[in-house]
Amino acid sequence: MAQRTGFDIESLIFSFAIGGIGTVLYNALTKRPFGPVDAAERSRPLHRFHAAALWAPFVMFAVLYVLPWNPIYPAILCMAIGGIASAICRPDLRVKGLVGATVFLILYALFMLGLVWLTPGYIPQVWNLAALRGGLVGGIPPEELLFGFSFGWYWTGVYEHFTWRTSATLVVTARQAGGL
Repeated sequence: MAQRTGFDIESLIFSFAIGGIGTVLYNALTKRPFGPVDAAERSRPLHRFHAAALWAPFVMFAVLYVLPWNPIYPAILCMAIGGIASAICRPDLRVKGLVGATVFLILYALFMLGLVWLTPGYIPQVWNLAALRGGLVGGIPPEELLFGFSFGWYWTGVYEHFTWRTSATLVVTARQAGGL
């Protein structure tokens, strides 16, 4: 299946697994409680793009996938677009998204380094390095590191964006008090 479509069952399982990790990693580390986004905040004009911000990576991937690129390039670009769209629509998720991206990048890089150290030669054997821009960083294709960052950027705020919740309780509290 991977030869014809670029995807396989393992990739789908992997994607669901890292999606779950990317969504909860920041909150698991910070242990911040969630609270609802207040009605006044939800009615702000920038939230009329709420659904577009959430769906942007999926729609853009469908458009860009047909280009003659390795699928990792549209994936990186689309998740970065999703992270930017979420930050514009939900300013309370800006910092969380970038911190979450960095944390997920570190976790993803450690996973990739584990492959490099525990299974020497695995990445050159399994990855189609000729289809990438070239070069390795610590034995890891740089595209994988960009993927880890952009993936974490988008997925860190998905739950809060989708459910109108926030772990940035100080921002919501200050806004409710008229401080922002």
